[in-house]
Amino acid sequence: MTAYLLVDTKIHDVDEYEKYKLLAKPIIGKFGGKYLSRGADLDVVEDDLWSPARLVLIEFPDSQSARAFIDSEEYAPVKALRHAYADCTLVLFEGS
Repeated sequence: MTAYLLVDTKIHDVDEYEKYKLLAKPIIGKFGGKYLSRGADLDVVEDDLWSPARLVLIEFPDSQSARAFIDSEEYAPVKALRHAYADCTLVLFEGS
């Protein structure tokens, strides 16, 4: 079943975060992922539980592929860049 990775990102250093974006994209592709939306303008209609900052939605063939990307040795140093220059919430979910 198709899986989606929803990432909410509050970027602290925009210039350095650009390095993360360049490095992450080919790794996401290697695991079958593709961006559906990245950093579009938000119109938050209701925010009782959560107020997003910058959303990214990535589609993977299945949750195993998404998890393999997240946990991969190849992504680990890139993930460290994300952690250094932004605060993030990642949500992995399946859908049709």
